Amino acid sequence: MTAPLRIALIDDEALIRSGFAAIIGAEPDLEVVAQGADGIDAVAIARSGKADVLLMDVRMPTVDGIQATGRIVSELDAPPKILVVTTFDNDDYVWQALRAGADGFLLKRTRVEDLLAAVRLVARTDALLFPEAVRRLAVSATPARKAPRGIGDLSEREREVLVHAARGLSNVEIAAELFLGRETVKTHLSSVYTKLGVRDRTQAVIAAYEGGLV
Repeated sequence: MTAPLRIALIDDEALIRSGFAAIIGAEPDLEVVAQGADGIDAVAIARSGKADVLLMDVRMPTVDGIQATGRIVSELDAPPKILVVTTFDNDDYVWQALRAGADGFLLKRTRVEDLLAAVRLVARTDALLFPEAVRRLAVSATPARKAPRGIGDLSEREREVLVHAARGLSNVEIAAELFLGRETVKTHLSSVYTKLGVRDRTQAVIAAYEGGLV
C-alpha cells in the first residue's frame, strides 16, 4: 500500500488552515502532518523533511511566502513541492513566488475537488499546474530585470519541448506530440534545465515566458 502524501499547511489565518486540514485529512491518500503560521514555520517544516507538499499562503507577516519559498529552494537539496495560495490569480506576489521556486499556485476560492487534484498533481506528476493561469500572470506581472540566461543556447528541439511543456503537456504527451520517446523528452528537459540554470519544469516555463519563447 502506498504511503499517504504528507501535506503541511502554512497560513497566518487559523480558520483557513482548519478548513484545508478538514478537506485534506478526509482523503485516504493525503495526510496533514504539520501546520504553521508564517514563513519561518514553513522553512522549519521543510528542513525537518516531514512534508512532501507545502500548501502556503503568499502574504504572511514576518516572513512571507515568497521569502520562505526562496529560502527553502536555495537551502535544501531535495525541497518539498510548494503550492502557494492566493486570493487573486493576477497577483504579482504569485509570480514572484513562482520565480522564487514555487511549483504552482491555488486560489483560496478553489473548489474542493480542484484543490485535491492540484495537490496530487504537483506531488506525483510532471505536468505543469495551471498553465493558462501562469500565462496570464506572465503577461500582467512586473517584467524581469534581465532576460533569463541560456535561452539562446537551446537547440531547436529543446525549444520545441519547452514550448510544449509551457502549454501544460506532460512528458508522455510531449513525446506523443513530437514523436519522441519519453526518455528522450526527459533528456531534452534535463538539458533545458541545465542551460537555463533552473531546477524544475515550472522555473523553465517561467524562463520561457520571460525570454519570449511563449
